[in-house]
Amino acid sequence: MRRSVSAHHVEPMALRHVGHWPWVLGAAMLVAVSLLGIAFGAVSLPLGEVIEALRGAGDGADVAIVRDLRLPRVLLAAAVGAGLAMSGGALQGTMRNPLAEPYLLGVSGGAAVGAVVAMALGVASPTLLTACAFVGAAAATILVLALARVVGGSGDTRLLLMAGVVVGAFANAAILVALADAPPERLRGALWWMMGSAADASWGAVARSAGALAVMGGLLVWRARDLDVLALGGEPAAALGVDVERASRRIFLMASWLAAATVASAGLVGFVGLVVPNLVRALGARRHRPMLLLSALYGAALLVLADLLARTVRAPAELPLGAVTALVGVPFFLSRLRRVVT
Repeated sequence: MRRSVSAHHVEPMALRHVGHWPWVLGAAMLVAVSLLGIAFGAVSLPLGEVIEALRGAGDGADVAIVRDLRLPRVLLAAAVGAGLAMSGGALQGTMRNPLAEPYLLGVSGGAAVGAVVAMALGVASPTLLTACAFVGAAAATILVLALARVVGGSGDTRLLLMAGVVVGAFANAAILVALADAPPERLRGALWWMMGSAADASWGAVARSAGALAVMGGLLVWRARDLDVLALGGEPAAALGVDVERASRRIFLMASWLAAATVASAGLVGFVGLVVPNLVRALGARRHRPMLLLSALYGAALLVLADLLARTVRAPAELPLGAVTALVGVPFFLSRLRRVVT
């Protein structure tokens, strides 16, 4: 009874503490960068023509550019950014570590192994590549949990982090072996996928990413109260009646598979899951339900902006999406690492 009463009062307090302005700011940023992402590219379009094309009116070529090329790309980037941000926020919460994110836990490495091995074997279908990447990430997640359990218990967050580093190193070695004798064209495709890109966006990819975000992201929001309790520490959480190991494992799997689905759609895009949750907490989101929802909003805006920069900064050439996010994420990681250490 004590737990249910306290959980009942947590969410209204959290929402009042955050306030309205972070939500309004995030929504305004997402709308603004989305319109810019649709308007700018190889052929720039005035904002009025963009709005007309979104309605299906105006010049036929403009409608095709907006609806068939740029809108799916913007929506895919938004779904991937939202998924990575929610995954990072959940992993940081369950591990009580502000530096935790999918790329430190072997998830992205597993997805890369699945996709790169498929490419090396000649698989060209985007749907099959996505499926192989997801299978690789899911297998890596299960392997991380199994290693942590063998060593001393999958509920120990330190063991999960170490197991993730080991699995990530193994994944890198497997990728090198798979690409050792790959033809040059497949090698270029694999390397481009590993650097991250939304260039191959399609309505099918948008649907898959949005579906994963709705299911796994929704489950994480639903289990946010468990994250609030786990953030208190293992012993206090157990004293409140929470099975710490089971709850940690459940959230770890949901967060990892959400990241896997996003990686499978756009390749390796790093640091979104690290930067955004920390930014959202700085805006006042302490409880995990508003933190996860705000992370989705700001993560979507961040990756749409990063994709816009990737295809316009050195146009007509396109930068890897993962490189753009790393330019922001690496300095942020170093600053957070210094704060954690000191």
